[in-house]
This record gives sequence, C-alpha cells and structure tokens, in this order.
Amino acid sequence: MSRAAPALLAVGVLWSTVSQALDADQRRAEALLQRMCAECHAVGRTGASPHELAPPFRKLGENKLYDPGFTQRLQDGYSSIHRAMPTARFGRGDAEAVVSYLRAIQEPRKPK
Repeated sequence: MSRAAPALLAVGVLWSTVSQALDADQRRAEALLQRMCAECHAVGRTGASPHELAPPFRKLGENKLYDPGFTQRLQDGYSSIHRAMPTARFGRGDAEAVVSYLRAIQEPRKPK
C-alpha cells in the first residue's frame, strides 16, 4: 500500500461529508419544514414518518421535485387528497429553498 492511499481515503471521506452538507437556504427550508410538516412527515435524511400514510420527504422522488411547476404549486398552496393534510403555502424564496432542500435529501433510486 502506498503512502498516498490513506491520504486519498481521508480526502474521499471529507469530500463525501462536504457534498452532503446543506447550504444556508436549505437549512432554513429544513427548519421551516420541521415546524410545518414534521408532525406527520419524516423531514430529514433518516427516520420514519410519525403518520403512517405520510411519506418521508426523502422519498418524494425526482419526478415531483424536477417538475417545473412544483415550486409554483408550493407558492399557490400545496395540499394532497388526504383530508388531514393542511394546505401549505410558501413565498417564492421559501418555495425555492424547500425544493432545493428536498432535492438534496432524496434517497438514490434502487435498481429494479
């Protein structure tokens, strides 16, 4: 084993940690979602949703998060067909930060 191998391993671990770090807007969005949604949804990268029918936010999927209209729906008032879910409405900056945060925490797709 060369002397460079441990150093390269350390750089790889550090890079992985840094790439998963959230920026200031994403941290703000995370706090906002914790206040508004954590009663039912798992908001972070881990954990089960408190409400069994509420999907963890890390499993929302790319189709929804990369839909150009999703940010606008958050601004207009997002709700679901589930009667217990209140309508969530965000200003433009918060909606953009929420989408950025949700994209950052998504679990990788599992191969079929």
